Amino acid sequence: MKHPVDVHVGKRVRHRRWMVGMTQQQLAERVGIKFQQIQKYETGMNRVSASRLWDISDALGVPISFFFEGLEGGVERGMEQHLPDDILADKEALELIRSYYSIPENQRRRLFELARVLSDAA
Repeated sequence: MKHPVDVHVGKRVRHRRWMVGMTQQQLAERVGIKFQQIQKYETGMNRVSASRLWDISDALGVPISFFFEGLEGGVERGMEQHLPDDILADKEALELIRSYYSIPENQRRRLFELARVLSDAA
């Protein structure tokens, strides 16, 4: 049976890998394992050891804490009704995030503020 933490960490690995435009094969090569193992990590079928998570975080350019963000209470308070169960599996949402981070920082901040105002108005 999959442990919820392993599933969450796997989703975060998949999310970050996708955000940087890396394939499972490329990540596996950087970490020194087979791509099938990356698949198992991403689905939560296999638990990621501490040393392997260290290698993955290095390859993906994030601190280890990145993989545990959002676990404190499951879903952030107040967002339960607005987000799908697995936002990281939603290709449209990930494309939106990737596009967002390709915008220059000053314009991105303005877009963020606009989105915040629009979501408050809804």
